[in-house]
Amino acid sequence: MAAQRKRRETFGAIRKLPSGRYQASHLGPENDVNEKGHRRRYTAPMTFDTQTDARAWLSRKRIEIADKKWRSPVSAAPAMFGPYARAHVDTRTNSRGEPLKPRTRDEYLRLVAGPLAPFEHKPLSAIRPDDVRRWYSEQAKSGKQTQAGHAYRLLKSVMATAVGDGLIDDNPCQIKGASKASTGRDVKPPTDAELAIIIASIDRRLSLLIEVAAWSGLRWGELTELRRGDVLISGETVTLAVSRAVTYTKSDGFVIGKPKSFAGNRTVALPHTLTTPIRAHLSSLNASDDALVFPALSDASKHLSAGSFAQFWRPARAAAGREDMPFHALRHFGATRYAMAGATTKELMRRMGHNDMSVAMRYQHEAGRDEELARRMSDLAGGA
Repeated sequence: MAAQRKRRETFGAIRKLPSGRYQASHLGPENDVNEKGHRRRYTAPMTFDTQTDARAWLSRKRIEIADKKWRSPVSAAPAMFGPYARAHVDTRTNSRGEPLKPRTRDEYLRLVAGPLAPFEHKPLSAIRPDDVRRWYSEQAKSGKQTQAGHAYRLLKSVMATAVGDGLIDDNPCQIKGASKASTGRDVKPPTDAELAIIIASIDRRLSLLIEVAAWSGLRWGELTELRRGDVLISGETVTLAVSRAVTYTKSDGFVIGKPKSFAGNRTVALPHTLTTPIRAHLSSLNASDDALVFPALSDASKHLSAGSFAQFWRPARAAAGREDMPFHALRHFGATRYAMAGATTKELMRRMGHNDMSVAMRYQHEAGRDEELARRMSDLAGGA
């Protein structure tokens, strides 16, 4: 659809763009001419929601020219995607209006420097829908569909901000479903036998960490930030108070912050089978409530890094025949076992620190909850 013709105003001109927004322009003073002797025309650096807003801008420029306060704007270079995207990441906030966590920020910057690199030196205004479609097609062909989805979602967010800043008229990211693309690979939790082999095979200093991770379902950052004061023991019941998580980035090192989601602040009760080993483990720690429960093996005052842990984790999972299994699979183990015990969706969401009900329902499905309920229905039918 072609842009509508400019509307004649008493001063300047206004036209309606295909996006529905309005663009205003005006001629400079009589002595401001180009090489051909024609007066130069200046366009507003932003577009407007209404004609009234556009006319207000023109009115201000007319007064500036009449009062001889108007200055010719310096031609600015077009905003390039790379610098603009990095600035977007630096100023972006999460759904709670808080600055991005260091690890999230680093991941976004990695996407800008990696999958989104083809747009680095491209002006924002030059990125068209067909450019985005070609780029996304190439990303999808690489087989890294989950990464492609994450990169597309960030690209769409950056361009939406550019629209809001008046740098472009429309968001060129128009691919339906691209933001939710994934490889479709499910994380397969260990079986009871596989978990037992991993616990028996790993360095004995880390065996309790594996057991707590599996039966509590805590995330890595929550688990490795647990302090002695977060472990509450009443009789035979051990409860973990989760209110913090630690992340690691190359630029900032270990950073302590809030759990991943709003529902992350919670308490998690452990099976009684872990009470005795946890009591023994706590007795070996510093008496301070601030002492880390699962610290670095070389220095109890420092956090255990994922890199150091991986040196012990990889051989242990290989012993169980599960070289494919990420540490996060232990969280899936804990969720499915809690669901198998009969937890409702809300109980599962609370324990796992989830805001999304669909995730909790998936755990229930994986635990065979649907099949169990169907079996009970069959029993009722037989009894009738």
